[in-house]
Amino acid sequence: MAKSDPLLTVLKLNKDAEEQASLQVRSAQLALQKQQNQLDALQNYRLDYMKQMEQQQGQNISASHYHQFHQFVRQIDAAIVQQVNSVQEASKQQQYRQINWQEKQQKRKAVELLLANKAEKAQLLEQRKEQKLVDEFASQQFYRQSRR
Repeated sequence: MAKSDPLLTVLKLNKDAEEQASLQVRSAQLALQKQQNQLDALQNYRLDYMKQMEQQQGQNISASHYHQFHQFVRQIDAAIVQQVNSVQEASKQQQYRQINWQEKQQKRKAVELLLANKAEKAQLLEQRKEQKLVDEFASQQFYRQSRR
């Protein structure tokens, strides 16, 4: 197989594309983890804030303080909803990039298979040529020996 085989160039391009896709998967996984961590932090913050309010339940709380508490909880809930959306979007991106990487991987494997098949055919052809030479040599030897 010649070094200038176009399939080798295709294989190199496919390997590069697969590597890029792999890096994008990793980046998307990190982004998803970051979004999930932020969501977890918001949910924990809400839980802690609710526990603090629960501890103050038996005490006299002004109406304005109670109103501020509920308003703040609504703001936290709105932030949680936004963060859930961000997590879902990051998850979609991660899945899309995972599928893209798998497609790149399949293309690379297909080119490798083509190259392997091509090499195998070339090897069989070479073996046949060698066998033909051996057969011709043996025939010539036999012919020479029978003429003596």
